Amino acid sequence: MLNFIYYPVSFILWCWHWVFSKVFGDGGWGGGIAWTLSVVFLVFTLRAILYKPFVIQVRSMRKMQEFQPEMAKLRKKYANDRQKQAAEMQRLQREHGVNPVMGCLPALVQIPVFIGLFHVLREFGPRNGDGSIRTENYFFDQAGVHSFNDASLFGAKLGSWVVQGDEALRAAGTSIPQMLIVMIPLMIAAGIFTHITARHSVARQTAAQGENPQTAIMNKLMLYIFPIGVVVGAPFLPLAVLLYWVSNNLWTLGQQYVVYRRIDSEETVKREEAAVTRQARAPKPGQKPVRPENVEPEPEPKSKTPGAKPITRKPVRPASSNGSSNGSGGGTAGAGARSGGGSRPPARRSRKRR
Repeated sequence: MLNFIYYPVSFILWCWHWVFSKVFGDGGWGGGIAWTLSVVFLVFTLRAILYKPFVIQVRSMRKMQEFQPEMAKLRKKYANDRQKQAAEMQRLQREHGVNPVMGCLPALVQIPVFIGLFHVLREFGPRNGDGSIRTENYFFDQAGVHSFNDASLFGAKLGSWVVQGDEALRAAGTSIPQMLIVMIPLMIAAGIFTHITARHSVARQTAAQGENPQTAIMNKLMLYIFPIGVVVGAPFLPLAVLLYWVSNNLWTLGQQYVVYRRIDSEETVKREEAAVTRQARAPKPGQKPVRPENVEPEPEPKSKTPGAKPITRKPVRPASSNGSSNGSGGGTAGAGARSGGGSRPPARRSRKRR
C-alpha cells in the first residue's frame, strides 16, 4: 500500500550509493563508507525537499507572534466558553492569514518518510519472511542487497541491530560488543540533538502562541520523553536508521540557525524602515502638526468652454446712507464713481463731520 513512498526513497538511496561507490568502491571499508554516506545524503535530500514547508512554518509562527496580545485578550474574555473562544481565535487567524496546520506540516511530512526509510532498510535482510533468499529490494537488485548486508562501520553491520541476539549477529559477521561500540555514541548524540532541536522549536512556539496546559504537556514530551525514547529504542533499530536519526537532527539544527537568522534579519530591516518612515512624517521641532481633517481641500477647477473669454466682474460698492434718502444724489455719486471723479462718496464725508 505504501509503495508510492518506498520506491522514491529506494531510488534516492540507489542514486547516492551509485555515486559514492564510484568514489570509495563497493567492498571492504570503502563499501561501508559508501553506504554510510548514502544514508546520510538520503536524509539531506529529503530534508532539502522539505525546506520550503519549514520556512512556511516559521513565517506562520512569526505572524502568530504578532497578534499574540489579541489572542491573550480572547482567552481572557471567553475563559468560560471554550467553543466561543476557539471560534474567535479561528476568525482572528483567518483575518491575519495564518494557518495553524502549516506549523505541523514539516513534522507530518517526515513521518511517512521515516516509515519509508525504515521499511526499505529493514528489507535489505538476506532472507524474506518465508525464509527464501532475498533477490531484490525495490530499486536494488540482488547484488545491491548483498552489498548492503556486507557493509560495516568499524565492524558494526549497517543492517543489523543489537536485540537480534549474538547468534544472528555472528551469522551477519559482527557481534554485540562491536555493535555497541558504534551504537552507543550514536545513541547519545541522537538523544542530545533531539533535545536541542526540540528546545529551539519549543522556545519559538511558546513565544509565538503562548503556553497553555495542553501545549505545556506537549513541550515536556518533546524536550524529554522523545530524546529518552530515541536512546531507549536505538537497540531495536538497524544501525542505518540510527544514522538517519543523527543526520536528520544535525540538518534540523543547521536549518533552524539559517532560517531563523534570515527571518530575524528581515524583521529587523522592516522595523528600521518603519522607524525611518515615522521619523520622516513626524513634525519638525517647533512646527505645529497638521492634521488631515483640518486641511481644506483645494477647489476643483471649473471646466471652460473652448474659445470662450473669461468673464471679469467689477466690484460693487455698498450704497451710502445719503444715497438711500436722495435718489438723485445717489445717482450722481454712482456716476462720479464710475467716471473716475475725485470726489469722495457721501458716506465718508458724513463720517468725517461726525
